[in-house]
Amino acid sequence: MKEIILCKYGEIVLKGANRKYFEDTLVKEMRYRASNFGKFSITNIQSTMTIEPQDDFCDLDGMFESAKRLFGIAAVSRAAVAEKSMEDIMAITKSYIPAFLEGKRTFKVEAKRSDKTFPLSSPEISREVGGAILSAMPRMRVDVHHPDVTVRVEVRERAAYIHAGQELGAGGLPVGTNGKGLLLLSGGIDSPVAGWMMAKRGVRLEAVYFESIPYTSEQARQKVLDLAALVARWSGSIMVHVVSLTKIQEELVRNCDEDYFTLLLRRYMMQIANMVAEKQGCQALITGESLGQVASQTMHALNVTNAIAKYPVFRPVIGMDKEEIVQIARRIDTFETSILPFEDCCTVFTPRHPKTKPVLEKVEEQERKLPFDELCREAFEGAQAFYIKAKF
Repeated sequence: MKEIILCKYGEIVLKGANRKYFEDTLVKEMRYRASNFGKFSITNIQSTMTIEPQDDFCDLDGMFESAKRLFGIAAVSRAAVAEKSMEDIMAITKSYIPAFLEGKRTFKVEAKRSDKTFPLSSPEISREVGGAILSAMPRMRVDVHHPDVTVRVEVRERAAYIHAGQELGAGGLPVGTNGKGLLLLSGGIDSPVAGWMMAKRGVRLEAVYFESIPYTSEQARQKVLDLAALVARWSGSIMVHVVSLTKIQEELVRNCDEDYFTLLLRRYMMQIANMVAEKQGCQALITGESLGQVASQTMHALNVTNAIAKYPVFRPVIGMDKEEIVQIARRIDTFETSILPFEDCCTVFTPRHPKTKPVLEKVEEQERKLPFDELCREAFEGAQAFYIKAKF
């Protein structure tokens, strides 16, 4: 019995004249992923992608898990291939489907006859296949409204496909269909989630990480690179630009009022991010800021930060509470790495009484105590780049 993977498209099906562009991008990305798991044939017909192993050495399990992490895919199933005859469909159903029904009580059958030359209608196929399952597993019963398992039979141009236990895909849009954004990636919980959320909307990610060695550690840097690798399993490979803020922070401590340290540091980070984004061809900046979560994320403080941004700043978790963000972090497997106890630069020289309602003019007055442009340029020119290759 031959087994394949069926991937159902998500909101791509709602696209109009440019739908082909989204589909072609999705298929191209799936083919790249598939190359890591063996030799597969990938075809795209009627809002469904078919992933078919070409030899016995293909890692179908690995391919299945990777397909679930590809943005643009709404649902993924393993399916048995049958000839387009009811005799073969019934025989394969009896041998293939019982494993999906173990421990379950109810099921229903949904049939889709894309090949209109097939002699039975979709309801007739459903009825016949349902009868075959009941004869093989008489303890089961049919529930068309709230079944434990839905068995699906798809009669298509080349063959018939039988599957059950459909799993949710990543959803969203194919990465790269909505430009490139620069993620300000820290070692916390929020920014990896923010990057993942924007990648889900079709944004290709590049990242910048700010460190303050010796006040932050090499372990803190590695933690961030590990987080980038976890996000890359969904988004594709990521280039991470590591920028040292040590000199800037030391100059802030020596020359500026303590209450403004965090705000000034955020503006330095934003300006350096502007420079990285321009060099790398990004069209937006992405942060993990959540409104009111910390002093630098009040509405007044965000306005001070926004004032220096040269690109749109996307903050996809801005309206979420911490638990909502944590739930996503657990789902995408970044949470356990994010909570490792290695501090980032934002925890260095933290003011005792940070400004929560800053006035831009007063912040700029503090900023003029230092050669802002010169310090930003020096930090930018000293950046190191790390290519994080996606491990699907």
